[in-house]
Amino acid sequence: MMKILIIVTNISMYASGNLKTGLWLSELTHIYHAAKEKGYDITIASPQGGNIPVDPESLKHFTLDKISEQYWNDNDFRLLLANSVQLSELTQQEYDLIYLAGGHGTMYDFPDDLTIQSMIRNQYEKGKKVAAICHGVGGLLNVRLNNGEYLIKGKSMTGFDWFEETIARRKREVPFNLEAAIKERGADLKKAFIPMTSNVVVDGNLITGQNPFSSKEMAKVVISELGK
Repeated sequence: MMKILIIVTNISMYASGNLKTGLWLSELTHIYHAAKEKGYDITIASPQGGNIPVDPESLKHFTLDKISEQYWNDNDFRLLLANSVQLSELTQQEYDLIYLAGGHGTMYDFPDDLTIQSMIRNQYEKGKKVAAICHGVGGLLNVRLNNGEYLIKGKSMTGFDWFEETIARRKREVPFNLEAAIKERGADLKKAFIPMTSNVVVDGNLITGQNPFSSKEMAKVVISELGK
């Protein structure tokens, strides 16, 4: 049975304290649904464990798709979100896929998390799949391979770009410019032709999705890549 680990944020507010943030719901529900349909063993974990805050923006009518609404209204799923496993408890486990879900909250607790970095490095160097979507790709930024190079150096990948941050009206809230950080580390950033539309990039065992609108395609591509 395929084992997959989905890592999500614990952060519920921007540093300014003005706005709530958290997990972007569809970036969890679509991969969760697709993996569940395949009968995969799924673990949802976070840096601190416990409750996963959900970004209220991701629950609005325009952004809450059918799959996400279905899970949001499911008490068992909500219980899973309230009781995520602490990531440090899972370092000895083996997974076929480690998936970094997004949401602006990840910009605070993913990039400098040493457990995320070591788990991603080990996963990737064992030739296993690593996937990240939207702001979740921030968890890849500071991962260095055993040769000292950044994992994403020279890789084709995507992530939430700076123009999309403008559209989302979060440029003044975010702690850094994700697009610039990706480029600084020598990755080849591939953007959707039209902002806020689906874009998934596969480079070997690294799979990345650009934005929330990539959630559905991302789940499809990840399951397909795992099946190869």
